[in-house]
Amino acid sequence: MNILLLGSGGREHAIAAKIAESKLCSNLFIAPGNAGTSECGKNVEMKVDDFEAIGRFVVENDIEMVVVGPEAPLVGGIGDYFANDSKLKNVALIGPSAQGAQLEGSKDFAKHFMERHNIPTASYRTFTKKTINQGFKYLSTLEPPYVLKADGLAAGKGVLIIDNIDEARNELHLMLDEAKFGNASQSVVIEQYLSGIELSVFVLTDGKHYKILPSAKDYKRIGEGDTGLNTGGMGSVSPVPFADKAFMQKVEQRIIAPTVKGLQKENIGYKGFIFVGLMAVKGEDGTMDPYVIEYNVRMGDPETESVFPRIKSDVVELFEATWKGTLNQTTLEIDERTAACVMLVAEGYPEKYRKGDVIGGLEMVKEPMVFHAGTKLNDSGDIVTNGGRVVCVTSLAESLPEALLKSLQAAETIKWKGRYYRHDIGQDLLKLIINC
Repeated sequence: MNILLLGSGGREHAIAAKIAESKLCSNLFIAPGNAGTSECGKNVEMKVDDFEAIGRFVVENDIEMVVVGPEAPLVGGIGDYFANDSKLKNVALIGPSAQGAQLEGSKDFAKHFMERHNIPTASYRTFTKKTINQGFKYLSTLEPPYVLKADGLAAGKGVLIIDNIDEARNELHLMLDEAKFGNASQSVVIEQYLSGIELSVFVLTDGKHYKILPSAKDYKRIGEGDTGLNTGGMGSVSPVPFADKAFMQKVEQRIIAPTVKGLQKENIGYKGFIFVGLMAVKGEDGTMDPYVIEYNVRMGDPETESVFPRIKSDVVELFEATWKGTLNQTTLEIDERTAACVMLVAEGYPEKYRKGDVIGGLEMVKEPMVFHAGTKLNDSGDIVTNGGRVVCVTSLAESLPEALLKSLQAAETIKWKGRYYRHDIGQDLLKLIINC
């Protein structure tokens, strides 16, 4: 079949690589793609939120399946756009309806959903410009640190964790009164801080049945030792060592199953990925209990770059079953090896950074996988930087130390002026393994 994948990052390159392996894929188009995805299929210059252009392309090129990578078109309603168009409604679109996408599009919606279905999460309240004084009072009832979340999409920058209450009050003022995050912070969720270890669990669901993909942990801070500014992600590891059978059983029983059942009960159309951001908190019995920090309605980035290489099953078969509602009739086979992903970024990222620097050494990386995030081909045919996060290197190995070493060695081979990467991805998990 002819397949269209929407997106341009490392996530999309990792997904494209798996789709291209499928015996069911005749032609793969990626819109807009990057220099790396061009090796998996044909890049198409098209914006992911231009639904009319996407619809025309689908009809003109006999596209039978559309896989949506980023969140913006999902929250924007591409699922509904296809469902309501007579020429597009039979195209297998992998992604939720606009209502389902509100799990990511609105923190308040997600919190209320969890509340309705008894899914464990931090206590919270939501405030607007009109109720900001109540927000100030609510902050005084909490212990630091204080967690403030812009209700809407804020390009991964809308969550603040603040130790000082005066600073928290000022940030609440900036978010609500000064529109610090634009329309995204018209409402702000203030929630209880949960102390523990973060991880992510990914689910593919047809709205009734589901498959649990491998767990992963990503690293958001720019600096070594998790210091400095937040980024889109500096690396990831899969699986997470402490997410053993007992822990994952809790995740499935307390979170995944109630989430899918809740969507079904509320008649919310959902055929796609659910990204469950979790905090593992030590319970009274000394074991780890999972709490939901957030939902996303797509795969994570850079988690996809460590999760998808571990999927041995035909992903197009899984996607087709997702669309048809027969996911329970498929088998998900996972590579038992560990994957470690290290992201290479442009100098200055996540603040102002340069574009257009020629990338060298890519051809020297043989065994580890290189996924492109912010790259393009220039007029001379060179691969150049075209974003803050540029490329990532993923290695599979029998152990976490071995996978990390392979990725770091490959990362050192890839060079451009000012390139930077963290050398300590996964080190916290190694310490955890040793301590256990």
